[in-house]
Amino acid sequence: MNVRRNRPASRISAAAAAAGVTALGLVTLTACGTGTAGAGGDGKVNVVASFYPLEYLAEEIGGEHVSVTTLTKPGVEPHDLEIKPRQTAELGEADVALYLKGLQPAVDSAVAQSGVKNAVDAAELAAGEHGDEPSGEPESGGDGHDHSGGASDPHLWLDPTAYAEVAEGFATTLAEADPDHAAAYEKNAGVLVKKLRALDKEFADGLRNRTTDTFITTHTAFGHLAARYGLEQEAIGGLDPEAEPSPARMRELHTIAEREKVTTVFFETLVSDATAKTLAADTGLKTDVLDPLEGITDRSAGDDYFEVMRANLDALRKALGSG
Repeated sequence: MNVRRNRPASRISAAAAAAGVTALGLVTLTACGTGTAGAGGDGKVNVVASFYPLEYLAEEIGGEHVSVTTLTKPGVEPHDLEIKPRQTAELGEADVALYLKGLQPAVDSAVAQSGVKNAVDAAELAAGEHGDEPSGEPESGGDGHDHSGGASDPHLWLDPTAYAEVAEGFATTLAEADPDHAAAYEKNAGVLVKKLRALDKEFADGLRNRTTDTFITTHTAFGHLAARYGLEQEAIGGLDPEAEPSPARMRELHTIAEREKVTTVFFETLVSDATAKTLAADTGLKTDVLDPLEGITDRSAGDDYFEVMRANLDALRKALGSG
């Protein structure tokens, strides 16, 4: 929800005086060594997350000690987000801004403009686990995989192991911003990481003994998931979910589908399914939903990250012939 927070005038004036800024109220509150960030008002750490996967993570780790808002409303395609001036102001007021650089250009720009000092790029938190990001560069001599115009795939949360790395890193960020509740953040992160490791095992076990490694999607969103479990993603378009494929790419996919014994063309909940259905009709394939989990709506196959990821696993098992 994009909610404007009304902050007590005394808190604003005190922070402004301390920081030597103007009375516009775009004040970034940072914790001192022994205090608690966001000590005014309700005393909670004020976190602004850029979109659903980061909002969910912040809520799970922060628990009762944080107040989390998101810049991307449910049902809005994150890549297309436009930032309003008041949202930039919210970023400026945040104790912590959690975003994923490169996914939403409007958010990257707003973070820079807001002056928020504690801006955390989730990709950097996952860098230790995740290494180089899967990219859309075609493989030499082949038909190419993960077609994305050469851009890196930012959808790291679709790999539970990389998402767990983000969780652990963000718990450290919250502990630094709010030392008084560091133990709670560490405990909550531990619970979340344990669940993510269990989910990773479910995917690894569930995708064994498959009849094909290849799946076709409308959107190059599943590079991290594919890399984690030894799969090959073939996308109709690139990283832009609205991009129209060329006739040559459509012909190429016909060939790939026949050669790799592909059964299903996947589409997603937040963008049109027209291209996927056209390809499926032309090739005699089925269609199904594979959700990149960029947002939860009433059309999602679950109410949270874990429910939708398990629905994705079921869809992949069926498509790949995994028992």
